[in-house]
Amino acid sequence: MRFTGLFLAGALALSGCATPSVVLTPTATPTTVVAKPAEKGTVPLSGASASAGASPQAARIWQPTQGLSWQLQYAGALAATDAQVVDLDGVETSTAQVAALHAQGKKVVCYFSAGSWENWRPDRKKFPKSVIGKKLDGWPDERWLDIRQLKQLMPIMSKRLDQCRDKGFDAVDPDNLDGYANAPTGFPLRSKHSLAYLKALAKAAHARGLAIGLKNSLALLPKATSAVEFAVNEQCLQYRECGVYAGFVAAGKPVFHVEYSGTIQAICAARPAGFSTVRKHLNLDAWAQYC
Repeated sequence: MRFTGLFLAGALALSGCATPSVVLTPTATPTTVVAKPAEKGTVPLSGASASAGASPQAARIWQPTQGLSWQLQYAGALAATDAQVVDLDGVETSTAQVAALHAQGKKVVCYFSAGSWENWRPDRKKFPKSVIGKKLDGWPDERWLDIRQLKQLMPIMSKRLDQCRDKGFDAVDPDNLDGYANAPTGFPLRSKHSLAYLKALAKAAHARGLAIGLKNSLALLPKATSAVEFAVNEQCLQYRECGVYAGFVAAGKPVFHVEYSGTIQAICAARPAGFSTVRKHLNLDAWAQYC
């Protein structure tokens, strides 16, 4: 995550709450997000998911196409949206909510933090002390994980992937794989460790019929391109980094992109082709503006 930590944790830090404030339950009169995406309709399946001779798992893996509108929400009551792809917290979102979004023709992405330990998660006691490092700068309720210890972490992450699959999610959005770019973490992390971890997560996700995205972690491109179905980026316009995705976009894969500052007009004018862009509040509530 660009702001070093789970978006939900950011919402908690802003509100001063000690427990998750997300209430992902449909309201009787849901608040519709600001502005509608340019494209509507069901999300198409394409590519490897429809290829002949694919394994049963591969045949079920969603292959997102460029140009799909997307929304991400981790705070507040789950609101109605016209976006075709919705990114939600994997723990706080219910099976019924995922099914309701599917009934509207949407695809649903399961968010979890793969690179940090969070002190409010139900599985927090499963992590051995040896993998828990220093606090994330600005996020006192999170600590970096030693992602080199795959034998310790993958059983825990596999359970999270099981939860995403069992709730009916189409894909996963594992966050905080960029410890190599954030010091101090408590561990000598390098980009090669993040790449190995991402590939292990991708293998496990694909075995469960789930697509997977690369969250930020720009140093992993282009080696990660073949391992994932999409990318999630925060603020590449603000930091003038969007050009790093040129090869990824050329490979036909979408970049689900969010900016937290600037006008939507300027953002939409500057975003590269192949990007699905949304303007959000930092606490990632329901409010959104789309290109």
